[in-house]
Amino acid sequence: MKIIECARDAMQGVATFIDTKHKIQYLNKLLEVGFDTLDFGSFVSPVAAPQMSDTAEVLAGLDLLATKTKLMVLVANLRGAQQAAAYEQIGYVGFPLSVSDSFQLQNTNKTISEAFAELAEVQALCYKANKTPVVYLSMSFGNPYGEPYSPEIVEDFAEKLVKMGVGTIVLSDTMGSSTTDDIKALFGALTARFPDIELGAHLHAKYGHVAKKTKAAYKSGVRRIDCAVRGFGGCLLAEDKLVGNLATELVVSELRQLGGHIPLNDAKLAAAMLQSQYIFE
Repeated sequence: MKIIECARDAMQGVATFIDTKHKIQYLNKLLEVGFDTLDFGSFVSPVAAPQMSDTAEVLAGLDLLATKTKLMVLVANLRGAQQAAAYEQIGYVGFPLSVSDSFQLQNTNKTISEAFAELAEVQALCYKANKTPVVYLSMSFGNPYGEPYSPEIVEDFAEKLVKMGVGTIVLSDTMGSSTTDDIKALFGALTARFPDIELGAHLHAKYGHVAKKTKAAYKSGVRRIDCAVRGFGGCLLAEDKLVGNLATELVVSELRQLGGHIPLNDAKLAAAMLQSQYIFE
């Protein structure tokens, strides 16, 4: 079971710039917990994500000597991927793709076809630089723009990605609108259709709904789940402001109850949760 701690997603929406040294302190706490991967920053335009403009400085301050946790950054184009490729410490490069043309334009200023072309270049660079590309497929559970949407459309996108050679696809609930039935149906179909692909879940929920969404994903064959300590960040399009990322502590608790092997250091997780108040509150 892979737990991906999405500190970048949690921090990027904070309006006030978080001091670089405080980011480093927090991320180093998270590196002690034992997560499979830490999504810690992004190489995108500082205009689009000013909170992440110090990603290179943050990386320089991370203590990687005593952790097995791998590092991931988000990029939106080839230029960002080139920046990520320059750092040996980074193992994963996330790339946002959407089943909604409107959201793709809003998010990366590209059409879907242009984004696919960009992805092909990013993917080639990643393999050359010994990085693993991770494609985040947004709007996987609904479309607020009046464009056609169905689970079959998501499956078609996944098939195209598989044919391109993408090995890790993360379905994103961009609006926080997914239900447990939606999660079971879509992940159930995709895990059966693409058994050799690593399918991940990047879901959003109210704090009280995290456990049941986690259970639905796990029962549908998902073995890669994104989350963030205390549910911070995520889901800017959700109508309900109480909807955020899946809270790490609740995801871990639920997965353990379901029999998942989650070898995290609980004391270190508690320390990171305590540290988070100085970042987000």
